[in-house]
Amino acid sequence: MNYNKVLGAFLGLAILASGQQAQIGRTYKDSKGYWPPEVKAPKGAPNIVWIVLDDVGFGQFSAFGGPIDTPNIDRLARGGLTYTNFHVTALCSPTRAALLTGRNHHSVGMGMITEYSTGFPGYNGRMPFEKAMLSEILHSNGYSTFAVGKWHLAPAAEMTPAGPFDRWPVGRGFEHFYGFLGGETDQWYPDLVEDNHYIDRNLHGKHFTTAMNDRAMEYIRDQQAVNPDKPFFLYWASGGTHAPHQVPKEWADKYKGKFDQGWDKVREETLARQKALGIVPQSVQLPPREPGVRAWDSLSDVEKRTYARFNEVFAGFGAHTDYEIGRLVKFLEDRNLLENTIVVVNVGDNGASQEGGPEGMFNDAIYFNRIAPPTAAENVKWIDKIGSEYTSPHYPVGWAMAGNTPFRRYKQDASNEGGTHDPLVIHWPARIKDAGGKRTQYHHAIDVMPSLLEAIGIQPPEVVNGHKQAPIEGVSMLYTFDDAKAKSHHTTQYYEMFSRRAIYNDGWKALAYHAPGMDYEKEKWELYNFKDDFNETNDLAEKYPSMLSELRTLFDVEAKKYNVYPLDDVRIERITQGRPPVYGTRKVFTYYPDTTTLPNVATPSIVNKSYRITADVERTSAASDGVLFAFGGRFGGYTLYVKDGKPVFAYNLLEREQFYISSTEALPMGRSSVVVEFTYDGGPAGSGGNVVLRIGDRKVGEGRIAKTAPVILNMAEGLDVGRDLGTPVVDRYQSPFAFEGKLHHVVLELSPK
Repeated sequence: MNYNKVLGAFLGLAILASGQQAQIGRTYKDSKGYWPPEVKAPKGAPNIVWIVLDDVGFGQFSAFGGPIDTPNIDRLARGGLTYTNFHVTALCSPTRAALLTGRNHHSVGMGMITEYSTGFPGYNGRMPFEKAMLSEILHSNGYSTFAVGKWHLAPAAEMTPAGPFDRWPVGRGFEHFYGFLGGETDQWYPDLVEDNHYIDRNLHGKHFTTAMNDRAMEYIRDQQAVNPDKPFFLYWASGGTHAPHQVPKEWADKYKGKFDQGWDKVREETLARQKALGIVPQSVQLPPREPGVRAWDSLSDVEKRTYARFNEVFAGFGAHTDYEIGRLVKFLEDRNLLENTIVVVNVGDNGASQEGGPEGMFNDAIYFNRIAPPTAAENVKWIDKIGSEYTSPHYPVGWAMAGNTPFRRYKQDASNEGGTHDPLVIHWPARIKDAGGKRTQYHHAIDVMPSLLEAIGIQPPEVVNGHKQAPIEGVSMLYTFDDAKAKSHHTTQYYEMFSRRAIYNDGWKALAYHAPGMDYEKEKWELYNFKDDFNETNDLAEKYPSMLSELRTLFDVEAKKYNVYPLDDVRIERITQGRPPVYGTRKVFTYYPDTTTLPNVATPSIVNKSYRITADVERTSAASDGVLFAFGGRFGGYTLYVKDGKPVFAYNLLEREQFYISSTEALPMGRSSVVVEFTYDGGPAGSGGNVVLRIGDRKVGEGRIAKTAPVILNMAEGLDVGRDLGTPVVDRYQSPFAFEGKLHHVVLELSPK
C-alpha cells in the first residue's frame, strides 16, 4: 500500500471539509489549524424584548385611557411610539403565530387555538418550518434567544413529556424556555416547562409572572456576563391577564371601591380619557350596550358587590403584570442596555374576553363545559377568595364590554374591532426620535416581525435550518418611525374566527357576525367606512351595496389564498370531536409511581364514558395512607387515595360539588388491589353514573356521581401517580399526600364504547 497516497487523500479531504483552510501534517509543527468564523449579528444590532400580553382590551390600561394603572407601559409609550390602529386576529394562538412568523394565522395552520385544531391545512395547528419564526432567523444570525411565559403554539398532541419537541420553543429557535405550553395555567401552580422538560409546578407562594420574569433576567444576566457584545432576543409572554385572574391580594385590594360605579360609567370615563389622550377621534360615540349585558343600575346589591370584586382582581392582575414589566425595564436600564433595545409591547393578543359569561365565574373551567354558569349568589360565597389559589376566576362580560371601549364585541369575534383592535407600543431610544408620538396607520400582527428584521438590517432568508422559506406576508412598519402622516403600507387584511369574519381594504370594512349554527347563506353582512367611523357605529351596507359586494368578493380571494376555507363555526366541541387523541385508539393505560406529572393533553379522557381504575398496592404499615392516582386538582378532577387505611374514590365536579365513595374496610396488610368501576349512565353529555369500589374481588363500597363534566374536567392540571403534586383534587387531604406504602402500578381502562 502506498501510505503517502493515503495520507495525501486524507489531508485533501480534511482541507476540503474545512473550507480548504486547515492544513494537516503528521504533527502540529507542519500543520495549521482553522477556526470557522463565528456567526455575528450586524454591527450595532439592537437587542429585542417583545412583550405580549393576554386578553387585554383596547380601553383597559391607563396608557390607552383605561382605569388600570400601568405606569411602566405608560413610560414606554411616552418614550416611544403608540400605534392606535393596530390589529390582531381575535384569539391567542393565531395572533402569536402571526406575530412571530410575519404570516397570516391560517397560512401557518393556526386558524384556531391548538386545542381546537382540525384536519385542514389552515387549522391543523402544525406551524410549517417553511415559514420560520423570528427566533429561528435571529438565532441563525448571531442572537441569543430566550422565551418565557405562554407558548400555545405547539400541536396539543405534542405537548407531552414524550414530545416530539421540534415545535416547542427550543425547537423553534429559542435557546431557553421557561413557561407553559398551553392556553392558560394556574398562576400559583403553573403547568411548568423548562426547555424541554416538565418541572415542579409548586412556586411556593411566588406568582408565576414574577417567577418567569426572574428567569428572563437570569438568562440575560448570564449571557451578558460572558458575551456583552452579542445581542439578545427575549420573548416575554406572561399569563396576564388571561383567566384565571389570580394575583396577590394586596394588588387586588389597591382597586377596592374603584369599580363600584359599574361598567356603564367606567365605559364613559374611559372614552373621555381616550379623547383627552388623543387615542381616539373626538367624534367617537359609545355604541349601545352589548346584548346580554344588563344596565349596572338594574343590578342587585349582591350582584354589584360581586361583579365589582371580579374587576378589582382583574385590575390588580393587570397592574401587577405592569409592575413586572417595570422590573424588567429597570434591569435593562441599570445595565445600560435599554438605549439600544427595541421593546415591543403588544397590549393584548385579542380583545377583552367574554368568556366569564353574564355573571362571572369563580372557576373558569365551567365556561368550557357549556353548563349553567354560577349565579351571583354562588359567586358571592367565594368573594373573599377571588384571585387567590382557591379560585380560578373570570370576570363578567360587562367588564369586557367596558374593557373594549370604544369598540363593539369581544375576544373570539374576528368580525368586529372589539376582538381585533389592540394597542401596540414600540420603544427604541437609539432610533425613535418622536418620543410619545401617536401613529394611526393601519397595521396588523403580521407586520411586527418584518419590521424587526428591517430594524436589525437582516433580509428575510431564503433558507432557514434547511427549509426553503415561503414569502413573509406582513409589511414593515419602520416607515412610520419618522413620518407620522405617512400613508399606510398595509391596505388589505382579512379576518376569520369561528366563521365570524371581515375584510378590510383601504379604509373600508365588510363584516359578518356569524352565530353558531347560522345558515351561511342567510348571514347579514355589514359595511363601515373607517375614515369617518372609527368604531363601527354606522352600517353603510344598504347605502353602498356595490362596495359591499366588492369587499365580499375580495374576502373570498384572500380566504382561498391563505387557507381560510372550509368555514367552521364549531367551538369547544372541537376538543372532543376534532383531532385524534395523543393516545390513539388505546383503551388500557398502565402508570408507575415514578411517572412524572403528565399534562392533561397527554392523559386519557374519562369524560362521558365508563372506566375502571385498578391500583396494585402493598400496605406495609398502619400508616400506609396517601394518594394512589390523581387527575386534575382543586378546580376539577378525580382521585383514588387511602386515608385511615381505607380506600376512597372522589370526584370533584368543577369545584361546585365533590362526590366520595369510601370503603367500609381497611386495606389488608400486604399486597392487594384496589378497584374503582364507574358505569356511565349514557344519554346527554355530563350525565352521572354509578361507582363500585372493591378490594380484590370484594365489594367494599358503592355510590353515585350524580353528574359529571360534559367536555373537560380540568383546564391545566394533569395526572399524578402515588401522590398529588399540584393543588389537591379534594379538600379532605393536602398535597402532595404521597402514598406511604408500596404502589406497584395503576391501570386505567376505558370502556370500549
